[in-house]
Amino acid sequence: MDSDGDGIGDLNGITSKLEYLKDLGVTAAWLSPIFKSPMVDFGYDISDFFDIQPEYGTMEDFRALIKKAKELDLKIILDFVPNHSSDENEWFKKSVKREKGYEDYYVWHDGKINADTGKREPPSNWLQAFRGSAWEWVEERQQYYLHQFAVQQADLNYRNPDVVEQMKRVLRYWLNEGVAGFRCDAVPVLFEVEVDENGQYPDEAVSGLTDDKDNRNYLKNELIENRPETIDMAYQWRTVMDDHQRIYGGDTRVLLIETYAPPAYTMQFYGNRSVEGAHLPFNFNLITVPASDGVSASSIKKAVDNWLLSMPAGRTPNWVIGNHDQRRAASRYGAANTDAMNMLVMILPGASVTYQGEELGMTDGWISWDDTQDPAACNSDKDSYEQFTRDPSRTPFQWTSGTNAGFSTGPKTWLPLAEDYETQNVEVETAATRSHLKIYKSLVALRKSSKTLQNGSTKYAVLNENAFVVKR
Repeated sequence: MDSDGDGIGDLNGITSKLEYLKDLGVTAAWLSPIFKSPMVDFGYDISDFFDIQPEYGTMEDFRALIKKAKELDLKIILDFVPNHSSDENEWFKKSVKREKGYEDYYVWHDGKINADTGKREPPSNWLQAFRGSAWEWVEERQQYYLHQFAVQQADLNYRNPDVVEQMKRVLRYWLNEGVAGFRCDAVPVLFEVEVDENGQYPDEAVSGLTDDKDNRNYLKNELIENRPETIDMAYQWRTVMDDHQRIYGGDTRVLLIETYAPPAYTMQFYGNRSVEGAHLPFNFNLITVPASDGVSASSIKKAVDNWLLSMPAGRTPNWVIGNHDQRRAASRYGAANTDAMNMLVMILPGASVTYQGEELGMTDGWISWDDTQDPAACNSDKDSYEQFTRDPSRTPFQWTSGTNAGFSTGPKTWLPLAEDYETQNVEVETAATRSHLKIYKSLVALRKSSKTLQNGSTKYAVLNENAFVVKR
């Protein structure tokens, strides 16, 4: 919700709509990054981890949001972006200049000299998420830095204890401001393999998945993702959460981990017999399995099996059908399956996660090349951008059938609205006798009142390819 007419949602807009979340029965809201940023990648390029991006508001606005949320007994979870900072961050500027204490804040390397041409080349063949080399040369420092995402998102060096401690300071700062925990972004890429005895980084093997040599999937990415050190870092963050609760009291400070890794790796984030880890590593199986196998009862069963049969005893499962990096759930599963998918998320055992708009059955908006914002798309071209863009699921939330779907009073919104905003919005869904929104609210109410849904046993089966049954 945009409170000041600039077409961009902001903190005061969210504060003004917290009653809607309370009415839904939602207990916590996770905000995508609100920190100071040049906004190259939706705020995931942070130039100051300790301040608010001005277009979203001020620290006073943030404190007002926390205060109102507490009055309504809603928890606010922030997006923690540990892997990288913006290249406009003071830490990076100091690191470029090799200032004392910041020399090794980022992953720097001299690169290699090509024996045939005599020219300097990047240290390895590693690729970034948004197409092309993961290494960028800096003339001033005469070295390359690693960026697993956009060139403006420099990877922090977690083999440097100062970086580890600095990022814990970030966590403590926002915990002290009253947040209930963090969703940790892009965690599996936190560590890379160490250099070999000659100080060189090894190349990744070719995956065989695509012939597009600029696409990250062209390589296996085993050296730059899912390293064992990353699991331990999540355990260290959990200690920060628990220490804060022990000192200041109150409810659990929650740790959510973004990971698309295989189950054997992902499940380690929960912790083990001797150490606590994340409360919830996000379970994206209901997104990824149907995406590769097609939407069917058997693919849903496979997705559920992959989590429940892999999860360590005594941990809490969780269910997710969409997020800001995926096409909207109603567009992926088919609009006719909106209620069924929301039911799965609410009726399977454990925590349920809703991406805003799923309660309304919101679908993807179509975004032209000229209106495209997402770097994953902007780094491609007009002919191919639609296969890379994440903008269609980020269109403004649909409150009403009126101007700008009630999201903004300004002349235009930061992304164009989805075409169906006049029929799929809070106003229409609330007024209808039967609607996605009403089914969603009844499901949340059932979860709150039903000991069976909270603690009961679970059975599920495929009746046929169109029927997946869950019994609690």
